[in-house]
Amino acid sequence: MAELLLVRHGQAQSKARDAASYDSLSELGQLQARWLGDWLRQTNGHFDRVITGSLHRQRQTAEAMGYGGQREEDARWNELDYFGMSQAMEAQHGLPFPHSPDHFAEHAPQLFQAWQDGRLRDVEETCDAFMDRVRTALMDAAAPGGRVLVVTSGGVIGAVARQLLGLDVAGMTKVVLHVANSSTHRIEVIRGTPYLNGFNGMAHLAAPDRAHARTYV
Repeated sequence: MAELLLVRHGQAQSKARDAASYDSLSELGQLQARWLGDWLRQTNGHFDRVITGSLHRQRQTAEAMGYGGQREEDARWNELDYFGMSQAMEAQHGLPFPHSPDHFAEHAPQLFQAWQDGRLRDVEETCDAFMDRVRTALMDAAAPGGRVLVVTSGGVIGAVARQLLGLDVAGMTKVVLHVANSSTHRIEVIRGTPYLNGFNGMAHLAAPDRAHARTYV
């Protein structure tokens, strides 16, 4: 049996308009990650493995949590290329890049549907390729058994939920839009089958004086 705890990275540079500028934790993102690490150690903080993607914000989150010394790196846990896909969507279909959280909530469903339908040309990877890499990363992380901490991103967590719950792309989009920064998502693997056993855990942000730290973008 294996237990995986997927963590979305802390808040990044949410006002960025390209992938490179986005890929660093904000001051609040660092704090979210530290609070999460403290909470894990107060509850059940032992992990047999700690895995992150290769993105800077994912590595920073693991380090701020206090798990940087155990960290393995697997780029299959990297986020989908939302910025590149958005540029293709604007160029090929005239949908402007989102400039506010409300606009993002309108933009993402249209973008993901076009991606799923194969209507985005010249993007980093197809939707099917993305789903395949997330699936293999999940099963490879679970294969040795034990408790595994994985620091990843919202789109990847949405893809995991899609596969485990049998969601269509619209359902996956709703999940992605509600994955909070530094949230936890628990998966149990029993006899080789993964089950989603917890979604969007934010116990480390539950105190009233931490309400400001419950962010989604």
